Amino acid sequence: MNDLSLISYIIWNVDPRIFPSIDILRWYGLMWSLGMFAAFKVMTYIYRKEQQYVKETDQLLVYLAIGAILGARLGHIFFYDFSYYWQHPIELLPFRFSPEFEFTGISGLASHGGIIGAFLALLLFTHKYKRSYLWLLDRLIIAGALLGCFIRFGNLMNSEIIGIETNVKWAFIFTKIDMLPRHPAQLYESIFYLFTFILLFTVWYSRKFYKNNGFLFGLGILLIFAQRFFIEFFKVDQVPFEKYLPLNMGQLLSVPFILIGLASLILSIRLSKKNVLIP
Repeated sequence: MNDLSLISYIIWNVDPRIFPSIDILRWYGLMWSLGMFAAFKVMTYIYRKEQQYVKETDQLLVYLAIGAILGARLGHIFFYDFSYYWQHPIELLPFRFSPEFEFTGISGLASHGGIIGAFLALLLFTHKYKRSYLWLLDRLIIAGALLGCFIRFGNLMNSEIIGIETNVKWAFIFTKIDMLPRHPAQLYESIFYLFTFILLFTVWYSRKFYKNNGFLFGLGILLIFAQRFFIEFFKVDQVPFEKYLPLNMGQLLSVPFILIGLASLILSIRLSKKNVLIP
């Protein structure tokens, strides 16, 4: 590829560090923080709008933040790189000592694991505070879609989860990886998460399209993981063993969530028609 052919593509050479001299401050961590803040604000707005106890969202944030981050980290370890971390357990921590000490941050997070971790944390929360699990899921899926938008943009800033080679006009050249034009798969997902958030928030705000708990959750999970399944076709495999699978790991893990979302959506609609409410 000659230099003139690069002109039509987007050259992406962003430093993952916010300040080059400060290794601990990174765009990815900032996007996570901003996403959590934005999601928290959405939940507090929903609580106020529905005349719920707003202070409860403080505890809810703590439960979900811990559950999502731990789940995402453990998900990456077990789903993608178990053998490596089994041999290098020290790298479970946000730094490494070899070949020299380096702060790595919380690198290696799997969104499927984060979702599972959040589900489990929410079970603990609803048990302690006597809340409806499905009612919270319907509202949290709205905030979660917005959080996903920020996280995937953080992946873009990190030049990670890159796409396969392409010659489309909007291709990105991730100079920290190579000089090949690639699909900006992270940006595709970030935009779709934003679209999902707007759609779910609009449906919730209108109160015209759902009558039962589980509808918004089902719709959101179905949309999020259906797009994840599709966009995986435009991504480079994250680990070598995926090339031997009929579908990559992201797609295989998305299928159960798609089925859960579809089942929740259908059940909610059917019970609404029969005037049976899900608590």
